[in-house]
Amino acid sequence: MNPEWIIPKWPAPPSVRALVTTRSGHDADPQTAAIRRQRLRQEIPDLPADPLWLKQVHGIQVQTAENIRHGVMPVADACAAHTPGLVCAVLTADCLPLLLCDQDGTSVAAAHAGWRGLAAGVIEASVAAMQVEPARLLAWMGPAIGPAAFEVGDEVRAVFCRHDPHAAEAFAAHAPGKWLCNLYQLARQRLAALDVHQVSGGEWCTFSEPQRFYSYRRDGSTGHMASLIWLQE
Repeated sequence: MNPEWIIPKWPAPPSVRALVTTRSGHDADPQTAAIRRQRLRQEIPDLPADPLWLKQVHGIQVQTAENIRHGVMPVADACAAHTPGLVCAVLTADCLPLLLCDQDGTSVAAAHAGWRGLAAGVIEASVAAMQVEPARLLAWMGPAIGPAAFEVGDEVRAVFCRHDPHAAEAFAAHAPGKWLCNLYQLARQRLAALDVHQVSGGEWCTFSEPQRFYSYRRDGSTGHMASLIWLQE
């Protein structure tokens, strides 16, 4: 396995396996990225099955892995699994990849959480799909655009603040009508409101690390990182 890929550092039980690919050794051609997705199982010797890819639309739909037929890409922005050997996967290139598992290692999920998905409730939908008491969940936030690089307008800040006035703490004034948005902080707030307090990760910035990460905001048309999680058989 590529040594440059990220293995989450979180207190997940041994039955939970997860990783995030980087752009190490690859270009940013989207067509090349599609080929790499097809070959990913060959690059990860202990991957139990092909990842269950989704057609991501910045929404809140959560697919249950047990109901996905291999070769079919359902429209969804999160996937949950309760069966060993099924690999949940999301693709990101600035948006936040959020991985979830329960303390007993019986349920996992992966969510694609850009600002639209966060605002609409993809985290809430993903936690609900876990079918586990939220206080028993662990969360890990993968590489996303950092708070010093993610400029948004008044309308984005307003969407979050209407949902929760405390969301204002995740926005720093940057220019007239412009704010720097902290996706990691917004995700932590949403998780805490659900009673998910064991949260790890969230220390990267895809925009400012061009040698390591893809970034749509920085490069436009680009590749993606894959965030995978599964229960080991």
